[in-house]
Amino acid sequence: MTTSTTTSTSTSTTTVPENYRNAVIAHVMVDGAASAIDFYAKAFGAEELFRIDSPDGRIVHAEVSIHGSTIMLGDADGPLFSAPTALGGTTVGLHVFVEDVDALAQQATAAGAELLQPPADQFHGDRTAMLRDPYGHVWVFLTHLEDLTSDEVTRRARELFS
Repeated sequence: MTTSTTTSTSTSTTTVPENYRNAVIAHVMVDGAASAIDFYAKAFGAEELFRIDSPDGRIVHAEVSIHGSTIMLGDADGPLFSAPTALGGTTVGLHVFVEDVDALAQQATAAGAELLQPPADQFHGDRTAMLRDPYGHVWVFLTHLEDLTSDEVTRRARELFS
């Protein structure tokens, strides 16, 4: 007699887990939004959706799609919004699920992104790479590998960090 066991892991067939499909849309501020859009196109394969320019040539608002995820951006304008470069860093990591994190990390570093963490399989079921763009934003790109229960993620994290 053969018995089968059920595990808490399975191979995923989706590239974006269901709980991240309707995520908060980041609106990032940079010094040099027009050049940032060009960089994001070259490094991350971004497609510009639209932009609103001010009379002085700065970008008031723009939107780009990075592997199906929309991000808003514009030129930093002083007291209300500052660019990470003006602050000496950022408090936000921008997460984007992609089909092939290894290829994207290679493309992004060739375009001038700083590789902070090379692609690696993680305890939470995703393969991730972490990069910093020239405008000071930190990006975490992920390729989803397996669907896990929250209990399994917690168990793996405890094993890893204990």
